[in-house]
Amino acid sequence: MFHSNRIQLRKMTIEDAEQYHSWRNDVDVMISTNPSLDFYSLLETKAFVEGVILHSSSSKSYIIQDKNTDKAIGITSLINMDHKNRSAECIIDIGEKDYWGKGYAKEALKLLLNYAFLEMNLHRVSLRVFSFNERAIHLYTKLGFKQEGASRQALFRSGNWHDIIHMGILQQEYMTIED
Repeated sequence: MFHSNRIQLRKMTIEDAEQYHSWRNDVDVMISTNPSLDFYSLLETKAFVEGVILHSSSSKSYIIQDKNTDKAIGITSLINMDHKNRSAECIIDIGEKDYWGKGYAKEALKLLLNYAFLEMNLHRVSLRVFSFNERAIHLYTKLGFKQEGASRQALFRSGNWHDIIHMGILQQEYMTIED
């Protein structure tokens, strides 16, 4: 378990499936992170958590908890881990809307990146973000991620085409970031 002043990250378990299911089916939460915007049954979510999240050799997922209340507020993961090339992709969703815009995503990502670079000794972490998600792009840039490219007009949302921006950060870049 990793922790900061306000949050802790703990390994996701099957008991988290119902909470994750509520976030996974909330359009307000997923509109800026999930390309498909599908709705899932609880059975489908449990199967996804069991098969894709918990038993994957190429990912690690953590529930973000409020340290004061132990309330689960979101999820963050390292996915597509490539041990040979020391790289992974990161994802984050703050599922509890009361926690939006208050710095919890930044804290969680810093904990995840500390783990990725200082414990796992990864060389590179990447992410994908939708071009209309300006707050997330600002956060990722502030954390040291650099735009590496874009999949142009790869996402159709709200009647318009949007780019998916590819960003990445290298271990040595992360180590020189001032908070």
